[in-house]
Amino acid sequence: MKNNPPTSRQTALTCLMRWHEGRSFAETLVDRECSRAALSTADRHLVQALVFGVLRNQTWLDHVIDSLRKGRLDLEMRLILQLGLCQLFLLGMADHAAVYETVNLAPARLRGLVNAILRNALRREKAILEEREKLPLPVLYSTPAWLVQRWTQQMEPQTVRALLHWNNTTPRLYVRANPLVPVNGMPASLAPLDRAPGWFSVDGALPLEEIKAGSLYVADPSTRYAIDLICCRPGEEILDACAAPGGKSAAIIAATGGKARLTATDLHEHRLPTLKENLDRQGSSSVRTAQADWSLPCPPEWERRFDAVLLDVPCSNTGVIQRRVDVRWRLTPQEIRRLAALQRSILENASQAVKPGGRLVYSTCSIDAEEDGLVVRDFLQNHPEWTLKEEKLILPHEEKSDGAYAALLICA
Repeated sequence: MKNNPPTSRQTALTCLMRWHEGRSFAETLVDRECSRAALSTADRHLVQALVFGVLRNQTWLDHVIDSLRKGRLDLEMRLILQLGLCQLFLLGMADHAAVYETVNLAPARLRGLVNAILRNALRREKAILEEREKLPLPVLYSTPAWLVQRWTQQMEPQTVRALLHWNNTTPRLYVRANPLVPVNGMPASLAPLDRAPGWFSVDGALPLEEIKAGSLYVADPSTRYAIDLICCRPGEEILDACAAPGGKSAAIIAATGGKARLTATDLHEHRLPTLKENLDRQGSSSVRTAQADWSLPCPPEWERRFDAVLLDVPCSNTGVIQRRVDVRWRLTPQEIRRLAALQRSILENASQAVKPGGRLVYSTCSIDAEEDGLVVRDFLQNHPEWTLKEEKLILPHEEKSDGAYAALLICA
């Protein structure tokens, strides 16, 4: 007897079970499991909404479950209930459909229990939602208490609340127009951003043909700040030290009309073919690519060679928690300390590649001071020949984009 293919909700449950094994990112799991199940585009969107909705709200969902059912639940049962409550209270799905489909996810012997818990949740819906706004921030916004406390020490209380709220909303997709490969008629699904000329929000289908042609590149507008700060000029010798997958390298080439002499390096040699492919597609085939580990001393042949260095260092991704649902659950204070130490080493070594009178832009997609301003100030304290010309911290809820940090340093 032929088994029926998994439904979208069964696929979402599979993704969440695999996610809790701790070996894969949510986005990777959704892509993989949806492909295995041969789901339609609409069903893929539903799977992503369910999986991401649960992961963005799992502490609150667990709080609700525990208020409805006393006693221990195994992981699968808890995930089934999380999926049901997510449909009812977060995604606004029809009550009967959400309950029926969720009940069918459970083993036959437990379907009565799932039905009873979800029906009880519906009866208590008003009280559950009214109580929600009174809960402590780590529960209300499903963010680890240590991270909420850390941000509270770095930001004003109203800023922290707004940031936590933003992180639990659905991110928008953006594309950057590439002047080196002009678009032949802008797709109707794109809306221009007034605050960022040349950037567009995607309000519909992703323009795949234009992306494949190199006319458009998927990127967040926050990435433009590092490019604006480094302000590359035609003919300059430029280094993009942590370049893969190549978005910022291509933006540098585009900003100079294709006339910068750019070297793009990355730690991982296996990423270089993708880096080169992305650059070639965007009309930046003249870029030199190479493997380089900037946690080690600057190679002698690159010392004092470059007019400008872009240093987009590995970071905690705390500025993109809205977009990367795994971050809040995988990050630890120890990991931030490890990253900050790595960032200091990379900045120390890459700075040796800058000519006297040249410039370096240090950037992250983190909004944590330990990885941003503190790294820069520690470097400046040890290097009086360098000065801080300008820096910018982009908080995502204020810019309505990803969060980021960028600092322009000048070498005497």
